[in-house]
Amino acid sequence: MNPTTLLRVQGTDVAVRLSGDRGQPALLMIHGFPSSSESFRHVIDPLARDCFVIAPDLPGFGRSPPIEAASFSRLADIVGELLARLGVASFHLYLHDHGAAVGLHLATRTPDRIRGLIVQNANAHESGLGPQWLATRAYWKAPSPEREAEATAHLSFKGTRDQYVAGIPDDLAARIDPQQWERDWRTMNLPGRLATQRQLVLDYRHHVARFADIADWLARWQPPALMLWGRHDAFFALEETLSWMKDLPRMEAHILDGPHFLLETHAAECAALMRAFIERVETRHRPNP
Repeated sequence: MNPTTLLRVQGTDVAVRLSGDRGQPALLMIHGFPSSSESFRHVIDPLARDCFVIAPDLPGFGRSPPIEAASFSRLADIVGELLARLGVASFHLYLHDHGAAVGLHLATRTPDRIRGLIVQNANAHESGLGPQWLATRAYWKAPSPEREAEATAHLSFKGTRDQYVAGIPDDLAARIDPQQWERDWRTMNLPGRLATQRQLVLDYRHHVARFADIADWLARWQPPALMLWGRHDAFFALEETLSWMKDLPRMEAHILDGPHFLLETHAAECAALMRAFIERVETRHRPNP
């Protein structure tokens, strides 16, 4: 297990897992809700053979304390300064769930820093927002206490468990360690954590409002890209995969028989695919002897 290191960034402590040689290409891995860098525990070591792996706990998640007025833009500011502190000029970017809303801020701000894009059940198109988002959309359109209660009903022990096992086949659910959602729920009950989650539920509307800007970035820059997608995702519609592939016609795409938290069930397969992808990208850009 790679331990977390606490670094002081923009006035707050950020827990981050660092692994690998700093002279290797950097790989920034940004987790989703309700987890932390713990999501990457099974893949950090194999990836660190070829990369300098940087896996932070976003503020308000894992071992990173919450900040006031949390937003995805603000989280991106903090991760950006973390990269600067580590001396990282360019990096491969791994996106998952909430991590997409953070990482795509970084990508669109400084496109030339992105060496490659790894998309794992990360939404950036309207096609991914199915009927299960109706209550949340109603809250975004006209916030009220009643609509907030509906949009944040998943902020419970059951809702935390559902992030891992809702709607997936029983044999896949049996492969996921219950300690993961139990740990997440204990963390979410620490001071200020649920307030952070409520703020981010509302702020996700700003990520959705940026979809056109993100599409423009993808069209103009066409970063080398790898998709790893768990087809049993209960939160992002499978149509989202086609939208990514239309935006990035050369994207390498793998739709796996897995859940939203794909690394809980397919870590070895995903690590191998990521290593091969990064090696291909780096070989392409390596100067001839």
